[in-house]
Amino acid sequence: MFRSLITRTVLPLLLAAGVVAYFGLPYIDRLLTEWFRTDVELRARVLMSSLEESLPALVARSDQQGLRRYTAKVLADQRVLGILICLPQGGTVFKTEFVPTSVSCESAQELSDGQSVVRHAPLGSVLVSVFDQKPAGQTPYRVAILYDLSFVDSRQSTARDYMLAFVGISLVILALFLVLAAWLVVRRWAKILIGDITGRRFFDDAKSGPISLPILRQVRKALSEMEETQRAEIDYRENWTPQALQLVVRDQLHSPQIIVVSNREPYAHEFNETGAIVVQVPASGMVTALEPVMRACSGTWVAHGSGSADREVVDRSDRVRVPPDDPSYTLRRVWLSESEEQGFYYGLSNEGLWPLCHLAYVRPAFRGEDWAVYQSVNRKFAEVVAHEAQSDNPVILIQDFHFAMLPGYLRTRRPKATIVLFWHIPWPNVETFGVCPWKREMLSHMLMADILGFHTLYHCQNFLATLDRFIECQIDHERMTVALQGHICRVAAYPISIEWPPRWLQSMPDVQLSRRTVRERFGIAEHVILALGVERWDFTKGVIERCLALELLLEQNPRLRGQVTLLQIAAPSRSKLAAYKALQRATLTEVERINKLFATADWKPIVLIGKHQPPEQVFELYRAADFCIVNSLHDGMNLVAKEFVAARDDEDGVLILSTFAGAARELVEAILVNPFDVGETAAAIRRAIDMPREQRRQRMQLMRRTIKENNVYRWAGRMLTDAARIRQRQALSIGQESSVS
Repeated sequence: MFRSLITRTVLPLLLAAGVVAYFGLPYIDRLLTEWFRTDVELRARVLMSSLEESLPALVARSDQQGLRRYTAKVLADQRVLGILICLPQGGTVFKTEFVPTSVSCESAQELSDGQSVVRHAPLGSVLVSVFDQKPAGQTPYRVAILYDLSFVDSRQSTARDYMLAFVGISLVILALFLVLAAWLVVRRWAKILIGDITGRRFFDDAKSGPISLPILRQVRKALSEMEETQRAEIDYRENWTPQALQLVVRDQLHSPQIIVVSNREPYAHEFNETGAIVVQVPASGMVTALEPVMRACSGTWVAHGSGSADREVVDRSDRVRVPPDDPSYTLRRVWLSESEEQGFYYGLSNEGLWPLCHLAYVRPAFRGEDWAVYQSVNRKFAEVVAHEAQSDNPVILIQDFHFAMLPGYLRTRRPKATIVLFWHIPWPNVETFGVCPWKREMLSHMLMADILGFHTLYHCQNFLATLDRFIECQIDHERMTVALQGHICRVAAYPISIEWPPRWLQSMPDVQLSRRTVRERFGIAEHVILALGVERWDFTKGVIERCLALELLLEQNPRLRGQVTLLQIAAPSRSKLAAYKALQRATLTEVERINKLFATADWKPIVLIGKHQPPEQVFELYRAADFCIVNSLHDGMNLVAKEFVAARDDEDGVLILSTFAGAARELVEAILVNPFDVGETAAAIRRAIDMPREQRRQRMQLMRRTIKENNVYRWAGRMLTDAARIRQRQALSIGQESSVS
């Protein structure tokens, strides 16, 4: 530190002193020379005045002896070097012994009366002052008085030495003072900083003076940034946060452009009953998971613009910044015609692939015209993504079964892109997927991704087995990689999750207030045990089986009649499809039948709400419920189960969970049930009602810890970390190929 201080402070002072000496000393020399010359000239005039009394008579008589004796007295002054008396025409009348040869009457002719000039002699500089004399009645003559100026050189040298010594000593004293002052200041700062560090006051400037404040603020800022980086690194390994995810994107991926592709958009703009535009968050587990990731990492989300007012809010490039309240990323909307939406979304995706991948015993429908539209829409999305890519190697995160062909189409348009395809629904066994007529085309395009992600290892194994049966490729089961046409695709399990803590909880009232609000809203008495079901109205969710389980419970336990109510939230979904219309009709019929069988004047066993609920109201329902039933017949993960647990910061409530949901592999403390066994589900409801408070607390604590440690940032972080490793290996292989060539 002090070496740096000397380098930055003392050396510049010495340099400045050298510059001053270089330009200042010649000026001082000239000043001293002029001063001494003026003094000597004055002395010469005074001496001439004294000579005017005796000299004319001696010159008139040409008395050389008298002149010699007289001038000898004058030359007693050691500074007077000699006297020279000349005729006006230049002849010499008299000169003393030590007049140098360089000074003569002829050279003195150049000077006028009273003028002086400096001549250089062997012994040093000589000042020659000439005075014209015109005595009355006598021949005029000139007197040249010579003064020795060598003392001036001596005095200049002495003055120069004194000045240099003074400057040097002053600089040394100043440098020592600066070093001492700096040492005292640094010592004071160090003392304050040590106090800050030990007291963890990085942002507290209360103890900083006005002088030290700017530098201390910078040091504190650096320490704070270091602390944030270290905390993010710790979070990266132990507790995933948005900051930890940003650290992965910055340090491992080197901040590439991130593009998310999905069919469903994270925010839809709709016209309400009055014609005003409102923002709606679709009921989707995929949106629930990915939206916090995009808020953390920014980038572009490409999705189908399906809202009735979506076109009203986009710019010329069909983009809009979201979230509306705090924009942090760009939503790029893709428009589909009615025929495209029918063939792509309702047709192949939801009448073909959705029932194919779910063991819900609904027969999939495969039509050639739907397959053609599916491919066409995938190509359209590929063109949009390629256009949105700002570089040739973005990271593209493709979501779900709607875009099985997209990796292959993108690979031809952006060969250097890092493509990740995450399959949000289950992957069926070999025999089931073999039903798909276009299985080979879909599989070969999916393998053009760099990473294929599934919720569970079981789904990964099913996928590899499917490849082994239908595609000619090289499968490495140990490394979970597949090589096709020289391209390597990694297959891995990434259990999806939700953000922790959920942002909706920040404005949530406490549990007791939520209970009162929800019960008042839906007309449920305070003493009634509240069971909750929340999902899209889909045949995979087991809504009817849930109602039948409650019916069986009430039949077997008459004392529970009037004591328990199922509040079922069923957001309408894919209502254009016949299977979904039939499901909705069957559900309404069963709910009406069960309510008619058991309901009283002030109680109903089932309250069915068949419309979309905003996320903040859904979380309020989670907090109000005594237990939540998630009895999906087949599910990739099911994030409702995780949301319910995350919402219960009171560490109360019971989760009943289907063993056929991916979440059952993580939330083992839930009451696990076979949703096809109505009796087992009814028994689970009874067990949830009777479970002691302490056991509920212990189970909820363990499940909350699991979700906290395995949140959505960890899910995205693991995929992006693997993507970064793949990019590094690809760059390394390209570098090796270049060096070989």
